[in-house]
Amino acid sequence: MKTILITGSTDGIGLVTAKALLERGHRVLIHGRSEQKVNGVVAELAALAGTERVAGFVADLSDLVAIDSLASDVLAANVSLDVLINNAGVFQAPSVVTADGLDLRFVVNTLAPYLLTQKLAPALRPAGRVVNLSSAAQSSVDLKALAGEVAFNDHYAAYAQSKLAITMWTRTLAQDWEGQGPILIAVNPGSLLASKMVKEGFGVPGKDLGIGADILVRAALDEEFAGANGQYFDNDAQRFAPPHAAALDDALCREVVATMEKTLGSLAG
Repeated sequence: MKTILITGSTDGIGLVTAKALLERGHRVLIHGRSEQKVNGVVAELAALAGTERVAGFVADLSDLVAIDSLASDVLAANVSLDVLINNAGVFQAPSVVTADGLDLRFVVNTLAPYLLTQKLAPALRPAGRVVNLSSAAQSSVDLKALAGEVAFNDHYAAYAQSKLAITMWTRTLAQDWEGQGPILIAVNPGSLLASKMVKEGFGVPGKDLGIGADILVRAALDEEFAGANGQYFDNDAQRFAPPHAAALDDALCREVVATMEKTLGSLAG
């Protein structure tokens, strides 16, 4: 039985993935930003799988201080994580600037999973996996926008840049951790799946969420991903594939990570 933390798992692909993993006999840690929703989902899943295989954690990933608290709560629970699935994401919101003056999409989609992964490193098994949600939507990262120095009016541009950025740091951290920690994999779960984000952001019903959940389960558990450290899986093509060219440029990837570290460091200071 593996222990798997899935961020953003009170609905959408995250919830479907959680149910699929529980059906396979694993232990799932649910995360959401609403305590009421987290408690409701934990109760629903515990009724199906038993209380010992489900637990819940609450944190608003747009608040970088809350990410510290989330990691502390997980570490305090003495949990050994086999898999961390950084699934939580955002496309648009009534306000897209956080209290720290950063773009919401970069915070939730890029900085939060990076910070959480680093903070949870002591709990991640060396043979474990970190699965990062990327997207078919990827475009060149504006470092000033990543640092909160430039504002976005275009939701899609911000989202696409944030998803390239998570793909880029996945590759860099995979290189840095190689042979010393869990492997890291970036996954496009499939375009225009029927999540709330797609329905609200694109105005379309979307495709079966099970398409995305199936590939996340495979990335978390299957042997085909065991040697995929730093790679990108494109579920639209149903294969490992090259990401955006920028994610294959080591110097650019490290420049993005350096900007992220500087941005996070300025907030911590």
